[in-house]
Amino acid sequence: MPMTNAQIQAAYRARHIKDIDTASACRLDTLIDSASMTALKRMAAHHRLSQREIIQKLVGDAQAALFTAMDGDAQSSYCDTVKAR
Repeated sequence: MPMTNAQIQAAYRARHIKDIDTASACRLDTLIDSASMTALKRMAAHHRLSQREIIQKLVGDAQAALFTAMDGDAQSSYCDTVKAR
């Protein structure tokens, strides 16, 4: 019996998550405006990184800046907001 579109898509996602070099990879599916997408593509090309690597760097840098600006209680509260996977 042929696979449904949903099954084909699920198989594609399962195959490609294995291509990620980390065991803790999570999938992010979202829509962003075209200006942000263009900026993301430009940054990735400029730095010779993948779009995934650029997003990870931007999020990591933003979180580091936020975290260092907080005092100890705020840092604890921030870390308790959403537990890491």
